[in-house]
Amino acid sequence: MKELEKIYNPSQVEDATYDFWQKGNYFHAQIDPNKKPYTIVMPPPNITGQLHMGHAMDETFQDILIRVKRMQGYAALWIPGTDHASIATEARIVAAMAEEGITKEELGREKFLERAWQWKEQYGGRIVEQLKKLGSSCDWQRERFTMDEGCSKAVNHVFEKLYNQGLLYRGERIINWCPHCHTSISDAEVEYEEQQGFFWHINYPVKGSNEVVEIATTRPETMLGDTAVAVHPEDERYQHLIGKTVILPLVGREIPVVADAYVDREFGTGVVKITPAHDPNDFEVGARHKLPLIRVMDDDAKINQNGGKYAGLDRYDARKAVVDDLQAGGYLAKIEPHTHNVGTCYRCGTTVEPIVSMQWFVKMVPLAKPAIEAVKDGSIRYVPERFAKTYMHWMENTRDWCVSRQLWWGHRIPAWYCEDCGEITVSATPPTKCGKCGSSKIHQDEDTLDTWFSSALWPFSTLGWPEKTPDFNYFYPTNTLVTAYDIIGFWVSRMIFSGLHYTGQAPFNTVLIHGLVRDAEGRKMSKSLGNGIDPLEIIEEYGADALRFTLVTGSTLGNDMRFSDEKVKASRNFANKLWNAARFVLMNLPEDFTPGLPDEADLDLSDKWALALFNELAANVTENLDKFEMGLAAQKVYDFIWDVYCDWIIEISKPRLNSGNPKEADVARRVLVWLLSGALKLLHPFMPFITEEIYRALPGSAETIMTQKWPEQTQELAFTAEQKAFGEVIELVRAVRVARAEMNTHPAKRTNMIVETSHPEAFEAAVNVIEKLGFAQSVLCVPRFMGDAASMVKVATPAATAYLPMAELIDREKELERLAKELAGAEKEVAALSGRLGNAGFVEKAPAHVVQDIKDKLTNAQDKLAKIQEGIAALQ
Repeated sequence: MKELEKIYNPSQVEDATYDFWQKGNYFHAQIDPNKKPYTIVMPPPNITGQLHMGHAMDETFQDILIRVKRMQGYAALWIPGTDHASIATEARIVAAMAEEGITKEELGREKFLERAWQWKEQYGGRIVEQLKKLGSSCDWQRERFTMDEGCSKAVNHVFEKLYNQGLLYRGERIINWCPHCHTSISDAEVEYEEQQGFFWHINYPVKGSNEVVEIATTRPETMLGDTAVAVHPEDERYQHLIGKTVILPLVGREIPVVADAYVDREFGTGVVKITPAHDPNDFEVGARHKLPLIRVMDDDAKINQNGGKYAGLDRYDARKAVVDDLQAGGYLAKIEPHTHNVGTCYRCGTTVEPIVSMQWFVKMVPLAKPAIEAVKDGSIRYVPERFAKTYMHWMENTRDWCVSRQLWWGHRIPAWYCEDCGEITVSATPPTKCGKCGSSKIHQDEDTLDTWFSSALWPFSTLGWPEKTPDFNYFYPTNTLVTAYDIIGFWVSRMIFSGLHYTGQAPFNTVLIHGLVRDAEGRKMSKSLGNGIDPLEIIEEYGADALRFTLVTGSTLGNDMRFSDEKVKASRNFANKLWNAARFVLMNLPEDFTPGLPDEADLDLSDKWALALFNELAANVTENLDKFEMGLAAQKVYDFIWDVYCDWIIEISKPRLNSGNPKEADVARRVLVWLLSGALKLLHPFMPFITEEIYRALPGSAETIMTQKWPEQTQELAFTAEQKAFGEVIELVRAVRVARAEMNTHPAKRTNMIVETSHPEAFEAAVNVIEKLGFAQSVLCVPRFMGDAASMVKVATPAATAYLPMAELIDREKELERLAKELAGAEKEVAALSGRLGNAGFVEKAPAHVVQDIKDKLTNAQDKLAKIQEGIAALQ
C-alpha cells in the first residue's frame, strides 16, 4: 500500500504523473469496432504562441470531455496540433532578421523559408510542452501541423477542386490591406475600434455653371482617386445634375454625376463621392457604371504617382496637405467632429486600407447556403444556443473570401502562369508545362493562402483526408468543437461549410462556446493594461489541478469569467482537503485490508445514506456533463467531497473505526474507501493529477484511474428510505450545532439531549452520531417531550425537535453580562450611524455611494442589535 506524503506538493506529482501517462500510452485512441468513437480536434494554437489563460480554459474544457468519454468506454480521440500562423510567424522571423540587418528580399524566398522551418523547429513545440503542463490528454502520436505533408496535400486538393467547380477565382476587387504586415487580410481578420475623426465637407463645382455639390468624407486623401459623384435616382433635388459632370477639386479631372440606388437620400446632402479603387461600396457602384479604377496609394499606404504633387506622402500627411489645399482653394465648406468605427488589422492593430487589388477569392454564397441549413435543421447545434445567431449573421451576410496573402510563409498558391499564352493552370501537383499551349515557361503564383484556409480543413485533414484512411472512416465526423466566441466567424463558420462541401458531412455536431478569461475587475487581459496572468506561473505556485478547477467552476458557458488569486487559492485548499482526507483513510487501513462494498445486511443507516447520496451524485454529475454544464458538475463533486465526505462521512466513521469491533471497523473502512474511489473518478476529469496520485495509493486500485469505468447510478444503491431518514438526523445535528455556536457554547461542553420525533426508531439507530457530532453526553428519543420546556433550549427541524437543558449549555448570568456589553456597543453604533444620516447637510453634500455605504452599515448594525436583544430575551 502506497503511503501519501504528509503535504501535497503538485510540483513533485504532476510532471511524474504526466510522464507515467505518456509512457503507458493511455492517451492513444485505438480503432475499435466494438466501441463508439468520440472525437475532438484541438483548435490549433499558433506556433508563435505562449500558453495564455484563454488556451488554459479551452484545453481544460476539452480535456474534461475527453477524459469523461474515455472513462465511459468510448474510443475517445483528442487530436492535437499547431497552426503555422502565416502573418504572425513571418513577422517574428522578419523582426529577428532585422536585428541582423537582413531583409527577406535580400535573403530570397528559399533561404527565408529555410529560416522559417528552423524557427518552427526551435520554437514551434514550446506551446505543446506548455499544454502538457496543464494535463492535456491528447493523442500526441497523432499530433498534426497545418503545413505538414498531409495537411498541405489537403489544402492543394481543395484549391484545385474549388477552382474546377468555379467557386474560386482570381480578380480585381476591393480587399483589406494592412500597410504594416504588407498583406491582404479577410473581412474576419479586421477588428473595428471606435476612433475620433472628422467629416470634411467639400464643394465640387458643377461644370459649366456656378453650382456646387457638397459631399462629406472621413478620408479626404482618397478624393484623388474619385471617378464620379453619385445621387439617388429618385432624389428630386439632383435630377437636373444626372449625366452632367463636376470638376474634381485640386486635381481638375472631370468626373460624371451618376444615379445609383446605393445613395442614402437622408444622409448628409444626398451626394456622395465615388472612389472605386478605395471603398468596397464604391467599387460596386463603379462596376455598375463602368467607372475607371484609379488607385492612389501604394502598399505602404503612401500616395503613388496617381496622386500628383502628393505622391510619396504618407496617407495621414497627405490628408493634412489635401485639407490645407482645399481650405486655401475655397473648396472646404465645413469640418465636423465625427466618431466612427475604423477597421484595424487583428494582428498588428494598424488601420487597414481598402484598396483594389488582384487577388484570389472563394465564392461564399453557394458554400454558405448548406452551412446555414445545417444549423437551422439541427445537424449542428450551438451551446449556448444564442451563439447560433452570431453564426447565422456572419453566414447570411458573407462576402467573397479573399484567400491570397502577400507572404512567403504558408501554403503557396498552387497556380502557375504561362509566360507565352497567359493561361492559368491550377493543380494540386506541380505541372511541368502549360496545360493550354504546352510551353515549359511557367511560374508559380508568389502569394500564399490565408492561414484560415488550411484551418478550415482541420477536422478532416488531420484524419488523413482526402484519402479515405481508417482514421477518417472511423473518427469522422468529429463530435464536439470547443472554442471561444471570438472566432465563430474566423474559423467555426469556415470549418462547417468546408466539411459539408468537401466530405458531405458536418464536421461536428456540437459547437461548445466558452467565454474569455478576464482579470478580477472584469477587464480584458492585455499587454497595455499589464494585467495578463501567466498560467504557467499559476501552475508553478498552485498546481495545474487548482488552475483547471478554478477555470471550470468560475465560468458558465458562453460567459466571460473573472480570474483572481483568491479563487485559485480556494481550489488549492480543496486539493489539500482531499489529500488530507485520503491520508486519514489510508492511515486507518490495516495491511490485510480487502476493498469492496460490504454486504447490504452489514451496512448501517449512515452507510446507506452516504452510498445513496453518491449514487445520486453520479447521476447528477453525468447529466450536467451531458448538457455541457461543466461548472455545475464540478461544483457538485466539490460539495460532496468537502461538505459530505470530509465533514460528515469521515466524522461519522470515527466511532466505528475506534470501536474495537473488527467487523464494524471493517465495514466503515470499506465504505470509506469505496466512496473515496468513486469520488476520485468523478473528480478526475477536472483535477486529473491529484486524483491519479491518490487513486493509485488505494488498495486494489488498477494501474491508472484514467481507464476506470465512470460511476453510474444503480438501483442497488438507491436506499431512498434510509437516505431520507438519516438525512433528517443530519439536519437536526446541523441545527443543534448552529444553536450552540450562536450561544458560544464550547464543543467540549457536552449536554443531555431529548429528541422529540414521530419516528424515533430512525434517530435511535443514529444515537452514536448525534452524541458525537451534536456534542451530547446522552440522547433520549421520544415521540413526545413531557418535560419542562421553559428550562430548555428548543432546536426544531421539520422532522424532529431537540431539547437541550439551558443550564448545561451556558452560565446564564455570565452570558447576560456578556450580551449586555454587546448591547451597549451595538446601541452606540446604531445611534452614531443614525445621527450621520439624520444630518441633512451631510446627506445632501456627501457622494451618493458614501451615503449608501452608511445606510448599509446602519442596516447591519440594526440587525445585530435585534439579535442581541433576542438573545437577552430568551435568557430572561
